[in-house]
Amino acid sequence: MNQISGDQKPVVAVLTIEDKVEQFRGNRANFRDLLRTGRELDFPVYVLTVKDLKLSASRVRGYGYNPEEKEWKRQWFPLPQVIYNRIPEREDEKRPSVRKKIAACLRHADIHLFNPYFFNKWVLFDWLKKNHSTRTLVPRTRRLRSPHSLEEMLLEYRSLYLKPESGKAGKGIMLLQIDENEKKAYRLTIQGVKQRNIVYRTGKLTLLWKRIKRETEKTPYIVQQAIELASYNGRQFDLRTLVQKNGKGTWLVTGIGARLAGYHRITTHVPQGGSVEDPEKLLIPAFGQETTGYLMNRLKTSAVLIAKQIEKASRNQLGEMSMDLGIDTEGKIWFFEANAKPMKFDEPHIRKKSLERVFQYSHYLHRQGKL
Repeated sequence: MNQISGDQKPVVAVLTIEDKVEQFRGNRANFRDLLRTGRELDFPVYVLTVKDLKLSASRVRGYGYNPEEKEWKRQWFPLPQVIYNRIPEREDEKRPSVRKKIAACLRHADIHLFNPYFFNKWVLFDWLKKNHSTRTLVPRTRRLRSPHSLEEMLLEYRSLYLKPESGKAGKGIMLLQIDENEKKAYRLTIQGVKQRNIVYRTGKLTLLWKRIKRETEKTPYIVQQAIELASYNGRQFDLRTLVQKNGKGTWLVTGIGARLAGYHRITTHVPQGGSVEDPEKLLIPAFGQETTGYLMNRLKTSAVLIAKQIEKASRNQLGEMSMDLGIDTEGKIWFFEANAKPMKFDEPHIRKKSLERVFQYSHYLHRQGKL
């Protein structure tokens, strides 16, 4: 175990939202892993709900996990010095009472809270376009506003992705193409549940727009140039990259995992039929051994650049993010998405390091004091 040396370790709380039936919400397996890792590294750590976080108190009610009894137990803990935000749903984080509590933590003289909010896709692209180093990594992106601007973009790129601004796990994503072989010029592929896509064809822009609005309802969407990604056995893949700060407060790539699209699927997300693969296994057949090594280094450099720009533009204290990066058939790197609440990586070596880095960074924050 890569122990963290130095002075007194801070009290760390994993922040989530309360639940009337289950006590608290969130990924319990992830919370158990965090508490176990904290114990191994000698950190006082517990799960804390927004409701139980009383900033004027010296002690708060939180949840510890008993591995022998396999039970969560509510008990008293010292007020946290570092808070790791793992509120699982955007809707919960948007509640006025929750926003108010997070804002109070950010202002607090002795508490560090990192990753205060979820990201919004449109805002992310806007941030990255403001920096000359990250601008070239972003596909052409617009907000879905009118049928005519949509058609204009489609005629330029021939293939577009329609994505919810605040989506996750590939839900709600659609692929719009000009069907070169059909009289019905527009082909809209809607990623359905249980591996089945719905394909809608029409020659009329008005009917296409009507169908898109039926799918999107009142959800804000973005329209993005579709990139022809490198593929493996005819299936496209992208690279899920975890970037975290270490015990010196420096951004580093913790690990890169590949996600291979399921058969006849329009995204690589695992809940949508994608599979977890080794990056080299997919890259070497496409680019060769030597170029793969070069591309992996470029991916790491790009991921750190992106993380720095997102943190700078957000004006928030960030300690980690996962991002989806793609490599097209020409070997160019593209940025698609970043997540302020990364899902756990299945690759064991990445998983272990990712848990340790949460505490390394927490220790760094505590040593720095509040500016």
